[in-house]
Amino acid sequence: MTDVFSKRKRSALMSRIRGRGNKATELEFVRLLRAKNVTGWRRHVSITLPKQKNETGISKHPRVRPDFVFQSSRIAVFIDGCFWHGCPIHGTSPENNRRFWSEKLEGNRKRDRHVTRQLRRKKWLVFRFWEHQLGQGEELIGRLRRELKLRIEQG
Repeated sequence: MTDVFSKRKRSALMSRIRGRGNKATELEFVRLLRAKNVTGWRRHVSITLPKQKNETGISKHPRVRPDFVFQSSRIAVFIDGCFWHGCPIHGTSPENNRRFWSEKLEGNRKRDRHVTRQLRRKKWLVFRFWEHQLGQGEELIGRLRRELKLRIEQG
């Protein structure tokens, strides 16, 4: 079936669609946290990263919003989708428009590495879990709890 819109019009329409994040995976992680009585977290708290210059040379304070933040312990948790963040096990690349998707997914991975480095420079501990790892909830929550306990003990 042919499209009723021109290529330009379809592109304009599609560009206005905004994602709602990885809500299902985040809610699964919320369920795990609550089941194990892990407290002190907030969702999507904005963190200001160190100053940096953008391509125009203007200094700015970029912000990042991890999926979960334990502010008092300075722990940021990201639940990365296997497709969007290029999981080495489950990540796939669409057959159509390969160049676009290759650049898009590589850009996501590059941004993830940059954000992780910047948060670590600000003395944040960063956890990045793949969406497929949520099935190993006991192990993930165990790792998180150990770090929370260590950070609380260190004061």
